[in-house]
Amino acid sequence: MTTYVLIHGASSDSWYWNRVAPLLRARGHAVVAPDLPSDDETAGLAAYTDAVVDAIGDRTGLVLVAQSMAGFTAPLVCERVPVDLMVLVAAMVPAPGETAGEWWENTGQPAARRASDERSGRDPDAPFDIETGFLHDLPPDVRAEVLARPERGQAGRPFHDPWPLERWPDVPTRFLLCRDDRMFPAAFQRRVVRERLGIVPDEMDGGHLPALARPAELVERLEAYRTNLVA
Repeated sequence: MTTYVLIHGASSDSWYWNRVAPLLRARGHAVVAPDLPSDDETAGLAAYTDAVVDAIGDRTGLVLVAQSMAGFTAPLVCERVPVDLMVLVAAMVPAPGETAGEWWENTGQPAARRASDERSGRDPDAPFDIETGFLHDLPPDVRAEVLARPERGQAGRPFHDPWPLERWPDVPTRFLLCRDDRMFPAAFQRRVVRERLGIVPDEMDGGHLPALARPAELVERLEAYRTNLVA
C-alpha cells in the first residue's frame, strides 16, 4: 500500500490537505498529514522533521508531498525514513547551509514577485493581502472557510536554521509549479528548480494553494507520478 505523507507549509496546518486526503483514501491509499509545530518559537527544522517522522511511524511505500516551505523539511525526512518519491508543490528548494530566511534574496524571489505583479497590473508596493496573494483562485465556499478559520501563527525559528544537508537526497523528485502562483511566479520557479535540482518542473494551472483550489487535479498529478514510479 502507498502511504501519502502530506506536509503543509508555513502559517498552516494539516487542514490544508482536507480536500486532497479523502480523494487519496478513496483510491485505496493511506494518508498521513501531520501538524507541524508552526507556532512554537522553540521548534526549528529538526522539530519539524521529527513531527513528520513520528507521524509516519513504521509505514512504508512513502510518497512525500511538500507544500511551499515544506521544501525545507521533506528532504530531511528522506534522510530518516525510506521514501519512494518526493513531490514538491509550489515549494522552496533549499541550498546546503542556507536558511529559509536567506532563501528569498538568494533566489531573487522579491524581484521576481515584483515584476510579476507589475506585469499583471497589481500594485507591487501594496501590503500583502491573503485574498489577493493566496485565495484568488479558490472556490467561493472554500475561500469563505479559509477566512473563517483562526489564523495559524508562524514562529521565526525555522527561518533561521541552516539547511543541514550537503546535497539533495538520492530520492526520485518531481516538482509541480502553479502557473498563476503570485508568491512564487512560474518563471521564477522554473529557473530555481533548474538551477538547484537540475530538473524541469511540471506545471498546472492555478495559484499557490492547489490542494484547496484544485484538489482533484492535484491528486491526478500525484497518482500519475506514483504510477510512473512503479511502472
